[in-house]
Amino acid sequence: MSSIPWQDRPENSNDVMWRYSENPIINRYAIPSSNSIFNSAVVPFGDGFAGVFRCDNKAVQMNIFAGFSKNGIDWDINHEPIVMQAGNTDMIESAYKYDPRVVFIEDRYWITWCNGYNGPTIGIGYTFDFKEFFQCENAFLPFNRNGVLFPQKINGKYAMLSRPSDNGHTPFGDIWISYSPDMKYWGEHRLVMKPTPFEDSAWQCTKVGAGPIPILTEEGWLMIYHGVINTCNGFRYAMGSALLDVDSPDKVKYRTQPYLLGPAELYEMVGDVPNVVFPCAALHDEKEDKLAVYYGAADTVVAIAFGKLSEVIQFTKDNSL
Repeated sequence: MSSIPWQDRPENSNDVMWRYSENPIINRYAIPSSNSIFNSAVVPFGDGFAGVFRCDNKAVQMNIFAGFSKNGIDWDINHEPIVMQAGNTDMIESAYKYDPRVVFIEDRYWITWCNGYNGPTIGIGYTFDFKEFFQCENAFLPFNRNGVLFPQKINGKYAMLSRPSDNGHTPFGDIWISYSPDMKYWGEHRLVMKPTPFEDSAWQCTKVGAGPIPILTEEGWLMIYHGVINTCNGFRYAMGSALLDVDSPDKVKYRTQPYLLGPAELYEMVGDVPNVVFPCAALHDEKEDKLAVYYGAADTVVAIAFGKLSEVIQFTKDNSL
């Protein structure tokens, strides 16, 4: 496997996570049809990396595209969207696809995304090679977003985080977990995490949603998530982290009071949707103690931030609500 992208912490920085100096790594016009490319998913693949990218076209139609990279920084994104074949269902209707996540489980790469089927719900599909893709039954009824699978079964079942919502841009949102024996039928829904009271941690007081695939650590499942505050100028999205119990991930052991990364750079504050840091993927190297988080910036471009895995875990414990 190729080494994950990395850049050492700047000398003048004491932050637990820091931005890549060449951000954004994917600009809004990286393919001919795109108006914006953001909120995208990346995994190790072959001797490099593969990804599924949210590319909104110039009619602002939302779809997902496959892409490949040798180093995780420089990407070659297909110019045509992914075409789904029937997987465990013949019902592969989709009015739109956005905000994908990707994870390897057992023998294939599973993809989840926000799928348009009479409103937003969680679409599921899989691929073996990022060339052919197979769509499965939607996981839940509308309305739902931010479907994030765990990278292994928990107590013999597939597990997925999600954020029930409504048909618009909700002023609410909790993180839930659901389980499935077969990636088709989902149940055992349990609440994981709610927004905080404004007085306790205002950056995440309006809604929260799971981000990248959770990372299994000795301290529990490291869940990087987004939190939202509704300001006088609209929603502001930032990135936080939590540690969930290994065997019962609906139990939150620690959760950051301060954010890990919030919109501060021009490409995060200016774009189609200002003031957004939205994490969707993370690569980690436990031996090298490295963490690289891919995030959408201002709903317009893709950026990357780095941190020491051990420091992020310790920061989560030391700064917990």
